[in-house]
Amino acid sequence: MSADIEKLQEAIKRLHGVDSTHIETVTVKENFQGQTLWEGKVEIFDLHGHPQAGRAYAWTQETDDAGKPLRHVAVLHVAPVISPGLAVRAAILQDYRNRERPEEN
Repeated sequence: MSADIEKLQEAIKRLHGVDSTHIETVTVKENFQGQTLWEGKVEIFDLHGHPQAGRAYAWTQETDDAGKPLRHVAVLHVAPVISPGLAVRAAILQDYRNRERPEEN
C-alpha cells in the first residue's frame, strides 16, 4: 500500500472516526465556465462501522500555506454526494463558502 493511501486512511480515521479499505483510484476533472477548477486523482474507500456512510472519497491537494503545503480531504458518500465528482464539487463549494464568510472578531 502506498504512503499516500495510508495518509488518506489516517485522514478518514481522524475526520470520520472509522477505519477504511482502499477500493480504487479514479481521475476527476471539474470545470466551470470553461475553466478547470480542479483535476486530480480521487481515492475511493469502503468504511468500516460508520453510522451514515459505507464509502468515502479522499484526495490530497496543495495549499497556499507554506507551513502546511498539503491538505487531505475526505468526503463521505452521503446524498447528495454519491460519486467522486460530486465529492470534489462539494469540497470546492465548502472551500468557497469558508472564504466568503466574514472574519469574526
